[in-house]
Amino acid sequence: MSSLSDAELHEIVRQVMQRVRSGETESANPDNFPQLIQKPIQENKPIIAIGADHGGFGMKESLKTYLIELGYSVADCGTKDKSAVDYPDFAHAVALMVSKDEAWRGIVVDGAGIGSCMTANKVPGVRAAMCYDISTAMNSREHNDANVLTLGAGLLGDSLAKQIVKTWLMTDFGGGRHARRVNKIKAIEKFYLKSGT
Repeated sequence: MSSLSDAELHEIVRQVMQRVRSGETESANPDNFPQLIQKPIQENKPIIAIGADHGGFGMKESLKTYLIELGYSVADCGTKDKSAVDYPDFAHAVALMVSKDEAWRGIVVDGAGIGSCMTANKVPGVRAAMCYDISTAMNSREHNDANVLTLGAGLLGDSLAKQIVKTWLMTDFGGGRHARRVNKIKAIEKFYLKSGT
């Protein structure tokens, strides 16, 4: 997968800002979005979009290095330091990249992983899973074809988080009966998108 150009990154930011101004993203702070997405660190490698709030910042920084060691490119969607911020802004930025196929997968870290999972799952095409051990990481990929992983930095140590990330990235979707069920998830999403409810 190729890296995003500066023009593509500007277009992402422009679209997010337009949504914020039109009220589609009520809780988002427009001042945050221009700083959310950075150009991927490595060229010509599968892109992992990663983001975190202040509670997940330290783990995000550690995981960025680890992802590069595993051979992935990293698109850092923020936050940039430990100043207090709102997790929906960063979960939304990561989920948007995955939804638009601008990232192969996404990872979001906050204190518990729950709020970011809820936020990411509001974005069409995203199947976010909050994982807290190797089994849930494997299951979310094999059974549910999850494309965004959320982690709770307050619940996991760095070592376990890295094991979860590696397992999640390297586990293939099982297909078969699981494909039928994932297709039903997609159908439910399409129904509500069409009905506008």
